[in-house]
Amino acid sequence: MEIGTKLKSARKKCGLTQEKAAEAVGVSRQTISNWENEKSYPDIVSVIRLSSLYSVSLDELLKGDEKMMEHLEESTNVVNSNKKLIAAALANILLLIVFVIFSGVIPENRFFLVGIFALSIIGASTLLYQIIRKI
Repeated sequence: MEIGTKLKSARKKCGLTQEKAAEAVGVSRQTISNWENEKSYPDIVSVIRLSSLYSVSLDELLKGDEKMMEHLEESTNVVNSNKKLIAAALANILLLIVFVIFSGVIPENRFFLVGIFALSIIGASTLLYQIIRKI
């Protein structure tokens, strides 16, 4: 049985509406609906809250649903998250080096320099986004 079906069944057994469950977990009613229809998956904190709210063990909720297990593994895998952050930092440094090199070599081609500068800004923004998301 998939987690969406399990969540919906557990919610109904408790006599809760999607709205009441959403209030208790701290999400929107639409989010509960999306989880139950498997349009998206809850994060680990929400799964724990739902388990407690519905008085269902985590084991019962999670066992047998490979997609949910993959989602949780991906969302909680610190090593992969750190690798992505390091890759973004290295890409940003590389773009800055390229910008510095080409600014001295091709000073008369302003469009090229603006393009490299724009890529540097995008790289820095991506890196900042990853850092903020990690925090």
